[in-house]
Amino acid sequence: MQFFNALQGIFTIMIMVSVGFILMRRGWFGSEAINLIPKMVNVIAIPTYMVWNLMTTFDHDSFGLLVKAAIVPTVSMLLCYAIAYVVAELMKLPRSKKGIFRSAFFSSSAIFVGIPINLALFGESSIPYVLVYFLPNAFLFWTIGNYSISLAGTDGVSAKIMSMDTVRKVFSPPLISFIIAIILILLNIKLPTFLMNTLKYLGGLMTPLSMLFVGMAMSSVNFKKFRLTKDIVGVLIGRFIVAPALVYFLSFYMEMPDLMRKVFIIQAALPAMTQTSLMAKVYGADAEYGALLVSTTTIASMITIPLYMLIL
Repeated sequence: MQFFNALQGIFTIMIMVSVGFILMRRGWFGSEAINLIPKMVNVIAIPTYMVWNLMTTFDHDSFGLLVKAAIVPTVSMLLCYAIAYVVAELMKLPRSKKGIFRSAFFSSSAIFVGIPINLALFGESSIPYVLVYFLPNAFLFWTIGNYSISLAGTDGVSAKIMSMDTVRKVFSPPLISFIIAIILILLNIKLPTFLMNTLKYLGGLMTPLSMLFVGMAMSSVNFKKFRLTKDIVGVLIGRFIVAPALVYFLSFYMEMPDLMRKVFIIQAALPAMTQTSLMAKVYGADAEYGALLVSTTTIASMITIPLYMLIL
């Protein structure tokens, strides 16, 4: 029964993604919508949902376990990056692709795709664990991941691993809202009912908008030109086998609830970070290659996530 319920969650996600795909192919959305939807999700929907969810499900006594549990995703991602570094060298990828490959290999779309996926599979009780995974994922992507992508640029200018720009990107609206919610909870501050309801309704936009955007992004992939090259296979193995396997084995070195372990595994087995292609474009690297890796891992996740639910 539990697996059947999980499959229903997957079917819900696939239907929403399909709607975005079909509407984009029929010309309902233009370039403005493609830029607006992720901005609304990242700046409005996710932050409001985070504050509402955390303040309705947590108290200050619960954060000790969450902080300690962040060790597992942090160590697993560092190991995953080390593996990606070696694999990229062994494959002798060109400089314009090497850093993008490493970033897509070790970091996942832990918020944009992670929250709606886990919400559909496990319910609202999974969201705090999603946020625990998100914190090191965001920090490592905007430091070593961002730096790796910059090295793939054609302009010869590389980013600094730690800079004010890095700090600004790490402290994104979702992370800021997470910090605000923690402060309110630790200070035992209760928000008025009308404000909590507002946060809840705005946060409700998150899942449908996110899934519509994933479908819209997938519609831009030219499948006629797609070739399953060794580096694409490498990223697929990294995202859907290496990363979740590292989380799985490391999780047994720390006592944690079974739901947290499942959420961490799903988080590790998500598509590549959506900002990978964007940062490749910023640094003059192969942005099309970045978009291909993100789209390919997104499509593959529609198959791998149900498989992981079956395994779990």
